[in-house]
Amino acid sequence: MSDPATTPIPVVILISGRGSNLHAIIEAVEQDGLPIEIRAVISNRPAAGGLQVAAEAGIATDVIDHTEFTGRAAFDHALQARIDACQPELVILAGFMRILTEDFVTHYRGRMLNIHPSLLPEFPGLNTHQRALDAGCRVHGASVHFVTADMDGGPVFLQARVAVRADDTAEQLASRVLEQEHQLYPQAIRLFAEGRLSLGDNDDVLLDASVLEQPLQLTARADTPCS
Repeated sequence: MSDPATTPIPVVILISGRGSNLHAIIEAVEQDGLPIEIRAVISNRPAAGGLQVAAEAGIATDVIDHTEFTGRAAFDHALQARIDACQPELVILAGFMRILTEDFVTHYRGRMLNIHPSLLPEFPGLNTHQRALDAGCRVHGASVHFVTADMDGGPVFLQARVAVRADDTAEQLASRVLEQEHQLYPQAIRLFAEGRLSLGDNDDVLLDASVLEQPLQLTARADTPCS
């Protein structure tokens, strides 16, 4: 009998842009044995560069263009039908730039992950790097969390921290955070794929069947964030 910890689980990955985190996930599958089977990469934007990344890796792609729908609910309904046709155990948001309806999020509760370029709960939403600089943060970073109806508000379980330099621009800081994202996301996905990670009834994160009191840190805690 195969070991369930190493049997790949089926996943679908949603993207909107160039697919840098998608590329990191694909590399982790090919080089590090990340135990997932990527059944499809779906984008809401026909010109998303990540579609080519997936195609070059031999992964099925699809486009569900949100501009062709009259409202958010109609788009989410079509997207959900396409995802469910792949029967994934996990849905991975990798730069998917859409606000999802509550019904959609509820449908995938406990089996949808997102990565966000800040140390949540600091700086949900957009322009996180400039906002961190404007706030005088000494430490910035990225977070992986379960997706809930609250935008970027789901339970966080893994983070990576990046020191903010005195002469940083938003672009320089973003580049260093993105490097950490590429390490962070595959490790977060591995925890789920190996059956070690789940979401409890009260939105508690369970790691190895115990409540995770604080997010795990991929990098050493160099300082406190901005709060």
